Amino acid sequence: MKVLKSISIGIGLSVLLSGHALAAPATAASGLAVEQGQFVFNGKPFRIIAGDMHYSRIPREYWRARLKMAKAMGLNTITTYVFWNAHEAVPGHYDFSGQNDVAEFIREAQQEGLYVILRPGPYVCSEWEFGGMPAWLLKDGDIPVRSTDPRFMQPAQRWLHRLGQELAPLQLARGGNIIAVQVENEYGSFGHDNAYLEQIRQSLIDSGFNTSLFYTSDSAEQPGSLPDLLKVINFGVGHAREKFAQLHTWQATGSYMAGEYWVGWFDHWGGPHHVSDPKLVASELAWMLQQGYSVNFYMFHGGTSFGWMNGANWDDDSYQPDVSSYDYDSPLDESGRPTPKYDALRKVIIQATGATPPPVPATPPTQAIKGIKLDESVSLWDALPTPTSSHALETMEALGQAYGDILYRKRVTADFAGQLHIDGLHDYAQIYVNGKRIGTLDRRLKQDHLPVKLAKGDTLDLLVQNDGRINFGEKMRTERKGILGGVTLHGQPLLDWQIYSLPFNDSEALHYTNAACQHAPCFYRGNFDAPVSGDASADTFLDTKGLGKGFVWLNGHPLGRTWSIGPQQTLYVPGVWLKPHGNQLIVLDLLVEGQPMLNTLNHPVLGTTTVTVP
Repeated sequence: MKVLKSISIGIGLSVLLSGHALAAPATAASGLAVEQGQFVFNGKPFRIIAGDMHYSRIPREYWRARLKMAKAMGLNTITTYVFWNAHEAVPGHYDFSGQNDVAEFIREAQQEGLYVILRPGPYVCSEWEFGGMPAWLLKDGDIPVRSTDPRFMQPAQRWLHRLGQELAPLQLARGGNIIAVQVENEYGSFGHDNAYLEQIRQSLIDSGFNTSLFYTSDSAEQPGSLPDLLKVINFGVGHAREKFAQLHTWQATGSYMAGEYWVGWFDHWGGPHHVSDPKLVASELAWMLQQGYSVNFYMFHGGTSFGWMNGANWDDDSYQPDVSSYDYDSPLDESGRPTPKYDALRKVIIQATGATPPPVPATPPTQAIKGIKLDESVSLWDALPTPTSSHALETMEALGQAYGDILYRKRVTADFAGQLHIDGLHDYAQIYVNGKRIGTLDRRLKQDHLPVKLAKGDTLDLLVQNDGRINFGEKMRTERKGILGGVTLHGQPLLDWQIYSLPFNDSEALHYTNAACQHAPCFYRGNFDAPVSGDASADTFLDTKGLGKGFVWLNGHPLGRTWSIGPQQTLYVPGVWLKPHGNQLIVLDLLVEGQPMLNTLNHPVLGTTTVTVP
């Protein structure tokens, strides 16, 4: 997603045979097409009613349950993005195992009687880190992503070809259930290079995606498409009439579809928690279906941007990092439970189609766990790796680092009192002199300087945290992390640094002690059983009250970020990631010292302030 006034993120199509009961996916070679201004399937008219959900945002063990919920709301197609950076974290090394087994996700959808619409990128937006593109693309300082430049196009083509080995056999014409494939994503909000779009389309064909309907999805004033591609349009609640009128000007003969109907919205750190009125969403859906339009809910089920995978926006000349929760005020909430919006939309779909979907599955109870004591700790300052010596500052990407923090250390050679200025801070810096924190600078707040007093021989430390790469718009092309420019004292550049890469990918291997941590940032570790009574595998929500800013791991699973500024105040803990005994919780906190005590709740707290999505 992105800025509501200009763009969105996902599209999911659910193919519902107009006037007929929900049908299991066909296996014939004939599939989804556009004929005489309407969708047809196997020669019969189709109305598309859909919902987005993404395999990477749902624990693998819960894929099947979420798919059943989609079927029960009246959908019969799921759309999913494919996140390049999740599969090729290291150039040339591809991972389609475990949580990344997107082919299995698609096969399970077919087993539940659901078609699949595929959005393979290479760019996907989706409030996902760098729009799904791998950070290593940025190691080359001036690479123009989303362009025909070979430095981008060649790795993108290799990625699509490798993805084709996994997913092209799952197209409908080959016995699978993939019926449509998107060409790039919302390109109209980024550029106007048809040669680029044509190369992406040809790469998809060369990768084996040559038996599915191709389309593009946009919410910009101009579609990012090619003349012969189907176009769908994206918009938020309350804008259906005007946006479909716009689509008619793009595509005078149809077919007409809300490619992304934003039934909720995403949250930024330091902002409100967004919700929309279920009654308004339901009434607008009813109007769209009455017009014979097709529609996709973005999101049907948002889930969680686990780990470091939250993205960020650039809006009104400001950086806006997203929270880890991708609840999105969806019909199915972050933990997979139906909401009033789910019930309202289900009723509208039943009335409009005359089809009776399966009963809504029961959802298991949640649990609360009290008294998780983080009684082991180690200070970050006692766990620093070997540094890199550099005359000038280097970014994370230049050092081969994707996520986490980076520390710049400098021994001061003369006395100084005045302004310290950081040029190109990405994104949040804590400044220390001789180990004592003297201030913070936050890119969100456009802060780039503070007064310092230094003496010859002092150690100046700049600890910079990557809060998530921008996932939308032209700013992506300069979205490197760390310090992009230089550091000056009263206008004089500081050179000759020791630089520490801190990807935090080995937090379990640190040397913890039983003493309270007295020198933040601190790693904390605690062990607990789940539950005191009840079901150990029940979902729960980690209450982050009392924590400052940092990150949490549970039994090796990266849950996501914490930040006391909110709005998110809990982290979703999937019950399938818990054990009856011996659960290990690790917390990195930049600010808190001592021995924190945490609890989990049986419900999420995503923010006390809410706003209505326009």
